[in-house]
Amino acid sequence: MLEKITGSLRDKRRWREYKARKKALPAPYGTSLDAVERYLTYLGALSNGSILMSMLEDLADLFERAAADRTPVRAVVGEDPVEFAETFLRNYSDGQWINKERERLIRAIDSAEEDEGGGGS
Repeated sequence: MLEKITGSLRDKRRWREYKARKKALPAPYGTSLDAVERYLTYLGALSNGSILMSMLEDLADLFERAAADRTPVRAVVGEDPVEFAETFLRNYSDGQWINKERERLIRAIDSAEEDEGGGGS
């Protein structure tokens, strides 16, 4: 019952752990992770907290490995950071808010079509 009011306690713990991981990254990696995270959260509009956390944890893994290997940030995100972020997000599209709206639109049109077919002809 408490989780329905406050949200998943597990996801909140995961969020705190993610923030700590991000803070521990060296400046160019942490700064880049912040920028990608911001873009993804605005673009992705993920409505499922668990999927959002999985995405952020995977992103943190990527930047942590790059920092450990001293891989340049540009080698991680490529020449087009927008393309990188959008490609990365596609792996988590199941949790996007827009998917619910797409389904709602499809159901509404299907329902209207059924009403039209059996209505007043």
